[in-house]
Amino acid sequence: MAKTAVEVAAHAGYAVLLSTADEDPKVERRAVGELIGRRVAGLIIVPDQGDHAFLQEVNGHDQVPIVFVDRPATGAEADVVLVDNEGGGRMATQHLIDHGHRRIAILVAPSYYTTGRRLRGYRKALRQSGIDADEALVVTLRRGTTEEATAATHALLTSPHPPTAIFSTTGFLTEGVLRASRRLHARIAVVGFDDFKLADMLPTPVTVVTSDIEELGRRAGRLLIDRINGEDAPFHRTVLPAQLIARGTGETAAR
Repeated sequence: MAKTAVEVAAHAGYAVLLSTADEDPKVERRAVGELIGRRVAGLIIVPDQGDHAFLQEVNGHDQVPIVFVDRPATGAEADVVLVDNEGGGRMATQHLIDHGHRRIAILVAPSYYTTGRRLRGYRKALRQSGIDADEALVVTLRRGTTEEATAATHALLTSPHPPTAIFSTTGFLTEGVLRASRRLHARIAVVGFDDFKLADMLPTPVTVVTSDIEELGRRAGRLLIDRINGEDAPFHRTVLPAQLIARGTGETAAR
């Protein structure tokens, strides 16, 4: 995402400074203040889960154009470019339902908007298909690591009433699901959200819901350049579609 945003900026004659906040609101606020203090022309921000009303104070005088990407921000208005996370979550779950699954577990990474919307899509697909959601199959992880997902999947698959399918809401979680199911020699359907390296090269290639992440950065970059160049139209909310890539793990039929 950063790569394509940098390409757009370079084409327009701008250099790019990159900063990471690691989901820490204090670090993010400090980084934004420092960048505005350096008189940057504009900011693309992947916002954390905190309140962004501080932008009015930090950016009030300078009025540096801002575009939010991947998530909207709370307490601040600006252009935003998102992925259809809810639609993708519904698509993944419906795919498993279409292959006969009724006990579908979901592993949810800590919700910074995106995974929360993917969970919403999961619930919507179940509801539309007349399936009651079993809350024992909704597993929210504390940190969202591969190791946590491995342990959670092991617990699910060794429970008295295991699921026949799992929807994992990030690529890290999908890796954990695959590790645990392989160790247990479990025959289970898996659909992950976000593609990852070698997913199509595994003995059973992994079915995923994905989106064009490069286009996410490209759209954000173009919106920001337009604002820098003086566009004063109402703020844009751009939602890029998700798509399902059926490769094998998601097509395992329910027994």
